[in-house]
Order: sequence, then structure tokens, then C-alpha cells
Amino acid sequence: MIRAASAADAEAVAAIWNHYIRDTVATFNSAEKSVAEVAATLAARQVQRCFLVAEGAGGVLGFATYDQFRGGVGYAHSMEHTVLLAPGAQGRGVGRALMAAVEAHATKAGAHVMVAGVTAENAAGQAFHGRLGYHEVGRMPQVGRKFGRWMDLVLMQKILS
Repeated sequence: MIRAASAADAEAVAAIWNHYIRDTVATFNSAEKSVAEVAATLAARQVQRCFLVAEGAGGVLGFATYDQFRGGVGYAHSMEHTVLLAPGAQGRGVGRALMAAVEAHATKAGAHVMVAGVTAENAAGQAFHGRLGYHEVGRMPQVGRKFGRWMDLVLMQKILS
């Protein structure tokens, strides 16, 4: 079930997010998020955009959210999303369901484009987005640094409307 996240989900969301921060290259961020920080993000995103969780028998299976791609009125219709799943939740349609819900929300709110910033080393993330209709539109060499090495960013986008 996909639903709006609440403050009660902050601990589960933080655990998922921190797994990717700590153990993977899916994000360039290397600073773990506190439960309080996640709760504040949940609250802020629910006001302007959305922050969704996928819930199953085992609790929160993943989350997705989006915000404006870059600041300024010229980018008001271009959004960038985050989608992360709990370990073991991949391959069950959870990510696809979260993305469908985020894209529908963004489209209804007037978004025209959704952007995905995927680490070049994350082939599975690129393939996932490709299956959802995202296309690579650019590569930014060595813009991220994690685990003592420089990493490239792949920008992918999908026209929503």
C-alpha cells in the first residue's frame, strides 16, 4: 500500500536512507540522517510536494519524494525525485508503485519533467529508471565523492505531460 508518510514513519525511513548513505553508492551523501531530520523533511515535503511510503506486512518497504529540480521560477515545472527501498524489497514492484504515485502527484501539481540523478556506478538504478521511461540526458564526470573516490552522475529525465 502506498500512502503519505507521517512522523511515525521517520524512524523506518531514516533506517532505509541511512543504509544507502552508509553502505552504497546510490547517493553521494556520506552523512547519515537523524530521525529528527527525516521527520522535518517529511513534514516540509508534505506541505509543498509529497513524501510517500510503501507499506507491507513487514512495515515500511520504501519511500519516494520529489522537489523542484533547481531553484527559481524558471524551473518551477521541473522536479527531481528520490526513491529508495528497504533491503529485500527490490524486485517486487514496490519501486514501480512508488514512482507511479510520485509521478501522478507531480503531474497533478503541474510538473512537466521529472529528473533522476543516478550514480554512474548504479547500473541497477539506471536500468530501473529506463524501464519507467526515463532517458539519459547527460553525464557529469567526477561531481561526487564517496568512499575515497570520485564518481560520475548520470542525469535521466522523463517528460510527464
